[in-house]
Amino acid sequence: MPQPIISIVIVNYNTAHMIGPCLKSIEVDLLYPVETFVIDNASKDDSVSLIKENFSWVHLIESNQNLGFGKANNLAIPRCQGRYIYFLNPDTQVKPGSFQKMVQFMDQHVTVGLAGTRIVYPNGQEQNSVKYYYPRHRYGKKIFDPLKGDIAWVIGASMIARKDVIQSIGGFDERYFLYSEDIDLCLHVRQDGWEIGYIPDAEIIHWERQSETQSPPADVWRRLLTADRQFCEKHFSTTAFQVIKWSNIFQAIWRIAILTLFNPFALNKKNVQDKLDRYRLLLETFRS
Repeated sequence: MPQPIISIVIVNYNTAHMIGPCLKSIEVDLLYPVETFVIDNASKDDSVSLIKENFSWVHLIESNQNLGFGKANNLAIPRCQGRYIYFLNPDTQVKPGSFQKMVQFMDQHVTVGLAGTRIVYPNGQEQNSVKYYYPRHRYGKKIFDPLKGDIAWVIGASMIARKDVIQSIGGFDERYFLYSEDIDLCLHVRQDGWEIGYIPDAEIIHWERQSETQSPPADVWRRLLTADRQFCEKHFSTTAFQVIKWSNIFQAIWRIAILTLFNPFALNKKNVQDKLDRYRLLLETFRS
């Protein structure tokens, strides 16, 4: 087989119903020089057997525990032979010809270290996958504004990067378990002197958060909040983080008090309870 140009890296966790169609969409373009790694995060469904029985061309890496998104991706990076690494979610399908369009874009845009692709929902509606500001950007303008390029970050469901750039920044920060790793990675790419790009001609279909369908909503919300706090604490000044922390604490206390007061009179008590649960998690996350 020819030397791969793109190394595709997919982290899978309990998405056997999605990983098959995802790999079949890659298989359509297998004549293009790519290699594919799937890191399975100790799935409890039949993901591993499905891959072994139907996709012999996949390099399967089996973890005996759920490592989270970033740490699992990092397992494959040292084994990648392509000059580009393409990070792809398992709940996706890649449109034919996309790999060639990604490479053409990256070859032509030599100042871009990492780029996202066009992402659409199954109904064809475009997802908002390109972001021009970081979370709570106004608290870190002195850090963010001098960076190269207009795009701050792209969502991690579909992003291609130069392998040497990923190696230079050390891959993903493994302290994030799930969520915000894509924001953090893109920021490090820009801090390394590169721009973030967008490839509108390369398109994927994305079902979104399929690995979280079995998780209670409170667990998902807790992971989102934890990742948000980690990003803020890591990248903002101590003073800025304290402002963010206490504004979230005061907001949570105020909203809990108001919702508790009016809960007996609410017509939709489940909706109020859901909001209460979220604000209690917000308070718990930022008060710790």
